[in-house]
Amino acid sequence: METIDSLSRQAPSPPLTAAARLTPGRRALDVAVALTLLLLLAPLLVLLAVLVRVTSGPPALFRQRRVGAGGGEFTLYKFRSMREGGAGPGVTGRADPRVTRTGRVLRRLSLDELPQLWNVLRGDMTLVGPRPEVPGLARRYPPEYRWVFRHRPGLTGPCQLRSRSYAAQLDGHPDPEAYYLAVQVPRRTALDAEFLSRPTLWNVLRYTARTVLYVLSAPWDRSQGSRGPGSRGPGSRGPSDPVQRRRGGGS
Repeated sequence: METIDSLSRQAPSPPLTAAARLTPGRRALDVAVALTLLLLLAPLLVLLAVLVRVTSGPPALFRQRRVGAGGGEFTLYKFRSMREGGAGPGVTGRADPRVTRTGRVLRRLSLDELPQLWNVLRGDMTLVGPRPEVPGLARRYPPEYRWVFRHRPGLTGPCQLRSRSYAAQLDGHPDPEAYYLAVQVPRRTALDAEFLSRPTLWNVLRYTARTVLYVLSAPWDRSQGSRGPGSRGPGSRGPSDPVQRRRGGGS
Protein backbone atom coordinates (compact mmCIF):
# COMPACT_ATOMS: atom_id res chain seq x y z
CA MET A 1 0.00 0.00 0.00
CA GLU A 2 1.13 3.55 -0.64
CA THR A 3 1.86 5.97 2.15
CA ILE A 4 0.36 9.44 2.48
CA ASP A 5 3.72 10.96 1.59
CA SER A 6 4.08 8.95 -1.64
CA LEU A 7 0.55 9.78 -2.71
CA SER A 8 1.11 13.49 -2.09
CA ARG A 9 4.25 13.41 -4.24
CA GLN A 10 2.41 11.74 -7.12
CA ALA A 11 -0.62 14.03 -7.07
CA PRO A 12 -0.19 17.23 -9.10
CA SER A 13 -0.66 20.58 -7.43
CA PRO A 14 -3.46 22.95 -8.37
CA PRO A 15 -2.71 25.04 -11.47
CA LEU A 16 -0.25 27.83 -10.77
CA THR A 17 -1.85 31.21 -10.13
CA ALA A 18 -0.48 34.67 -9.39
CA ALA A 19 0.95 34.49 -5.87
CA ALA A 20 -0.16 37.14 -3.40
CA ARG A 21 2.90 38.96 -2.08
CA LEU A 22 3.73 39.69 1.52
CA THR A 23 4.41 43.27 2.50
CA PRO A 24 8.07 44.03 3.38
CA GLY A 25 6.99 44.56 6.99
CA ARG A 26 5.43 41.11 7.28
CA ARG A 27 8.43 39.44 5.67
CA ALA A 28 10.81 41.26 8.01
CA LEU A 29 8.70 40.13 10.97
CA ASP A 30 8.75 36.54 9.67
CA VAL A 31 12.54 36.51 9.46
CA ALA A 32 13.05 38.18 12.83
CA VAL A 33 10.66 35.92 14.74
CA ALA A 34 11.65 32.67 13.00
CA LEU A 35 15.39 33.27 13.41
CA THR A 36 15.02 34.31 17.05
CA LEU A 37 12.89 31.30 17.95
CA LEU A 38 15.14 28.86 16.11
CA LEU A 39 18.11 30.12 18.11
CA LEU A 40 16.30 30.22 21.45
CA LEU A 41 14.59 26.86 20.98
CA ALA A 42 17.59 25.02 19.53
CA PRO A 43 18.13 22.91 22.70
CA LEU A 44 14.43 21.96 22.75
CA LEU A 45 14.50 21.08 19.05
CA VAL A 46 17.47 18.77 19.59
CA LEU A 47 15.78 17.18 22.62
CA LEU A 48 12.56 16.56 20.70
CA ALA A 49 14.46 15.07 17.75
CA VAL A 50 16.22 12.66 20.10
CA LEU A 51 12.93 11.81 21.83
CA VAL A 52 11.20 10.97 18.55
CA ARG A 53 14.12 8.91 17.34
CA VAL A 54 14.43 6.94 20.60
CA THR A 55 10.71 6.26 21.08
CA SER A 56 9.56 5.89 17.47
CA GLY A 57 12.73 5.11 15.53
CA PRO A 58 14.27 7.12 12.68
CA PRO A 59 13.69 9.47 11.04
CA ALA A 60 12.95 12.19 13.58
CA LEU A 61 11.85 14.66 10.91
CA PHE A 62 8.85 14.22 8.64
CA ARG A 63 9.15 15.77 5.16
CA GLN A 64 6.17 16.26 2.89
CA ARG A 65 5.35 18.29 -0.20
CA ARG A 66 2.81 21.05 0.41
CA VAL A 67 1.20 23.73 -1.74
CA GLY A 68 2.70 27.18 -1.40
CA ALA A 69 1.79 30.64 -2.65
CA GLY A 70 0.64 30.61 -6.26
CA GLY A 71 0.17 26.82 -6.31
CA GLY A 72 3.87 25.94 -6.34
CA GLU A 73 5.16 23.21 -4.05
CA PHE A 74 7.67 23.24 -1.21
CA THR A 75 8.94 20.70 1.32
CA LEU A 76 7.40 21.12 4.76
CA TYR A 77 9.22 19.91 7.88
CA LYS A 78 7.68 18.54 11.07
CA PHE A 79 8.72 16.24 13.85
CA ARG A 80 7.43 12.81 12.89
CA SER A 81 4.32 11.94 14.88
CA MET A 82 3.05 8.96 12.84
CA ARG A 83 4.32 5.46 12.17
CA GLU A 84 6.54 5.05 9.13
CA GLY A 85 4.79 3.60 6.08
CA GLY A 86 1.29 3.84 7.54
CA ALA A 87 -1.31 4.03 4.79
CA GLY A 88 -4.54 5.94 5.29
CA PRO A 89 -6.42 9.16 4.52
CA GLY A 90 -4.61 12.42 3.87
CA VAL A 91 -6.17 14.01 6.98
CA THR A 92 -5.56 12.98 10.58
CA GLY A 93 -8.20 12.67 13.28
CA ARG A 94 -7.57 12.98 16.98
CA ALA A 95 -7.91 9.20 17.47
CA ASP A 96 -6.01 8.19 14.31
CA PRO A 97 -4.27 4.86 15.06
CA ARG A 98 -1.28 5.83 12.88
CA VAL A 99 -0.18 8.42 15.45
CA THR A 100 2.49 7.17 17.84
CA ARG A 101 2.26 7.61 21.62
CA THR A 102 4.98 10.27 21.53
CA GLY A 103 3.41 11.82 18.45
CA ARG A 104 0.08 12.21 20.22
CA VAL A 105 1.72 14.33 22.91
CA LEU A 106 3.67 16.37 20.35
CA ARG A 107 0.56 17.03 18.28
CA ARG A 108 -1.55 18.00 21.29
CA LEU A 109 1.07 20.53 22.38
CA SER A 110 1.80 21.60 18.75
CA LEU A 111 5.47 20.80 19.29
CA ASP A 112 5.56 18.77 16.08
CA GLU A 113 5.11 22.04 14.17
CA LEU A 114 8.28 23.74 15.46
CA PRO A 115 10.52 22.71 12.50
CA GLN A 116 8.24 24.79 10.28
CA LEU A 117 10.05 27.82 11.66
CA TRP A 118 12.71 26.85 9.10
CA ASN A 119 10.04 27.04 6.37
CA VAL A 120 9.09 30.52 7.61
CA LEU A 121 12.73 31.63 7.59
CA ARG A 122 13.18 30.29 4.04
CA GLY A 123 10.09 32.12 2.82
CA ASP A 124 8.04 28.99 2.02
CA MET A 125 5.62 29.97 4.76
CA THR A 126 4.69 33.00 6.82
CA LEU A 127 3.86 33.36 10.52
CA VAL A 128 0.11 33.71 9.99
CA GLY A 129 -1.76 32.40 6.97
CA PRO A 130 -3.85 29.52 5.63
CA ARG A 131 -3.03 25.97 6.61
CA PRO A 132 -0.45 24.41 4.21
CA GLU A 133 -2.28 21.78 2.15
CA VAL A 134 -1.04 18.55 0.58
CA PRO A 135 -1.21 18.54 -3.25
CA GLY A 136 -3.57 15.56 -3.46
CA LEU A 137 -6.25 17.24 -1.37
CA ALA A 138 -5.61 20.69 -2.85
CA ARG A 139 -6.37 19.26 -6.28
CA ARG A 140 -9.81 18.17 -5.03
CA TYR A 141 -10.82 21.54 -3.56
CA PRO A 142 -14.08 22.90 -5.01
CA PRO A 143 -13.23 25.71 -7.46
CA GLU A 144 -14.78 28.41 -5.28
CA TYR A 145 -12.23 27.75 -2.53
CA ARG A 146 -9.05 27.47 -4.60
CA TRP A 147 -8.35 31.17 -4.27
CA VAL A 148 -6.69 30.31 -0.94
CA PHE A 149 -3.71 28.82 -2.82
CA ARG A 150 -2.71 32.29 -4.02
CA HIS A 151 -1.58 33.03 -0.48
CA ARG A 152 1.49 31.93 1.43
CA PRO A 153 0.58 29.28 4.01
CA GLY A 154 1.09 30.07 7.67
CA LEU A 155 2.67 28.47 10.70
CA THR A 156 -0.44 29.55 12.56
CA GLY A 157 -3.72 31.22 11.68
CA PRO A 158 -7.42 31.19 12.47
CA CYS A 159 -7.79 27.61 11.24
CA GLN A 160 -4.70 26.32 13.02
CA LEU A 161 -6.13 27.72 16.27
CA ARG A 162 -9.01 25.28 15.83
CA SER A 163 -6.87 22.30 14.83
CA ARG A 164 -7.69 20.18 17.88
CA SER A 165 -11.40 20.69 17.36
CA TYR A 166 -11.18 19.99 13.62
CA ALA A 167 -9.18 16.81 14.26
CA ALA A 168 -11.83 15.58 16.70
CA GLN A 169 -14.55 16.16 14.10
CA LEU A 170 -12.85 13.73 11.70
CA ASP A 171 -13.08 10.81 14.13
CA GLY A 172 -15.73 8.24 13.26
CA HIS A 173 -16.33 9.37 9.69
CA PRO A 174 -16.15 6.51 7.15
CA ASP A 175 -14.53 8.87 4.63
CA PRO A 176 -12.61 11.58 6.53
CA GLU A 177 -11.28 13.16 3.32
CA ALA A 178 -14.81 13.61 1.91
CA TYR A 179 -15.96 15.19 5.18
CA TYR A 180 -12.89 17.43 5.24
CA LEU A 181 -13.46 18.66 1.69
CA ALA A 182 -17.25 19.07 1.97
CA VAL A 183 -17.53 20.50 5.48
CA GLN A 184 -14.23 21.71 6.86
CA VAL A 185 -12.74 23.35 3.76
CA PRO A 186 -15.66 25.84 3.48
CA ARG A 187 -15.29 26.66 7.18
CA ARG A 188 -11.52 27.00 6.95
CA THR A 189 -11.53 29.28 3.92
CA ALA A 190 -14.19 31.50 5.52
CA LEU A 191 -11.91 31.96 8.53
CA ASP A 192 -8.86 32.52 6.30
CA ALA A 193 -10.79 35.17 4.39
CA GLU A 194 -11.42 37.12 7.59
CA PHE A 195 -7.68 37.37 8.30
CA LEU A 196 -6.56 37.87 4.71
CA SER A 197 -8.93 40.79 4.25
CA ARG A 198 -6.83 42.64 6.88
CA PRO A 199 -3.39 40.99 7.06
CA THR A 200 -1.85 43.86 9.02
CA LEU A 201 1.16 43.58 11.31
CA TRP A 202 -1.17 44.14 14.25
CA ASN A 203 -3.34 41.18 13.23
CA VAL A 204 -0.24 39.03 12.69
CA LEU A 205 0.95 39.86 16.21
CA ARG A 206 -2.54 39.28 17.60
CA TYR A 207 -2.77 35.79 16.09
CA THR A 208 0.76 35.02 17.20
CA ALA A 209 -0.17 35.91 20.78
CA ARG A 210 -3.36 33.83 20.53
CA THR A 211 -1.25 30.90 19.33
CA VAL A 212 0.90 31.06 22.45
CA LEU A 213 -2.24 30.95 24.62
CA TYR A 214 -3.67 28.13 22.49
CA VAL A 215 -0.56 26.00 22.94
CA LEU A 216 -0.39 26.69 26.69
CA SER A 217 -4.08 25.75 27.08
CA ALA A 218 -3.61 22.33 25.45
CA PRO A 219 -3.28 20.29 28.68
CA TRP A 220 -6.68 21.56 29.85
CA ASP A 221 -8.50 21.45 26.52
CA ARG A 222 -11.52 19.15 26.64
CA SER A 223 -13.16 20.22 23.38
CA GLN A 224 -14.57 17.37 21.35
CA GLY A 225 -15.10 19.02 18.02
CA SER A 226 -17.57 21.84 18.60
CA ARG A 227 -18.10 23.89 15.50
CA GLY A 228 -17.16 27.15 17.10
CA PRO A 229 -17.90 30.69 15.93
CA GLY A 230 -17.60 31.61 12.31
CA SER A 231 -18.07 28.08 10.98
CA ARG A 232 -20.23 27.41 7.96
CA GLY A 233 -22.25 24.48 6.87
CA PRO A 234 -21.21 22.08 4.12
CA GLY A 235 -23.35 23.75 1.54
CA SER A 236 -22.19 27.30 2.10
CA ARG A 237 -20.39 29.04 -0.69
CA GLY A 238 -16.89 30.26 0.04
CA PRO A 239 -15.91 33.89 -0.40
CA SER A 240 -13.88 35.01 -3.34
CA ASP A 241 -10.28 35.97 -2.63
CA PRO A 242 -10.63 38.76 -0.03
CA VAL A 243 -7.35 40.41 -1.04
CA GLN A 244 -8.33 40.41 -4.69
CA ARG A 245 -11.77 41.76 -3.76
CA ARG A 246 -10.29 44.53 -1.62
CA ARG A 247 -7.52 45.54 -4.03
CA GLY A 248 -9.43 44.95 -7.23
CA GLY A 249 -7.10 42.43 -8.89
CA GLY A 250 -3.85 40.53 -8.66
CA SER A 251 -0.85 41.44 -6.61
